[in-house]
Amino acid sequence: MAYQVISQCPVCDETLKITKLHCSHCHTTIENEFELSKLASLSSEQLRFVEVFLTCRGNIKEVEKEMGISYPTVRGKLNEVVSSLGYETKKKSGVDEKKVIAMLENGEITSEEAIKLLKDE
Repeated sequence: MAYQVISQCPVCDETLKITKLHCSHCHTTIENEFELSKLASLSSEQLRFVEVFLTCRGNIKEVEKEMGISYPTVRGKLNEVVSSLGYETKKKSGVDEKKVIAMLENGEITSEEAIKLLKDE
């Protein structure tokens, strides 16, 4: 039985390195220090989002339908993934996107108000 690769040490929370590769067919074993891809650092929820995003060919409206979430939530999840991969996300000056999304989901503001806030108008 194969287990999913973990990327963080369960003891100290530092990044783990792969040090051994093994072929189950010919039993060749290679030992060295290998790095995980950036995608391996994503949580299972983030990986699921990436999978849906890719199968929808990046169409945010389709991702909304597939996952049953709002446009601002899709954008928030996308920004979270981009940030987790080590890339900078474009931030609006002074706008807390997560707060705006939470306000929208809680019915505190309308979608039009959320769009204005996110566009920093």
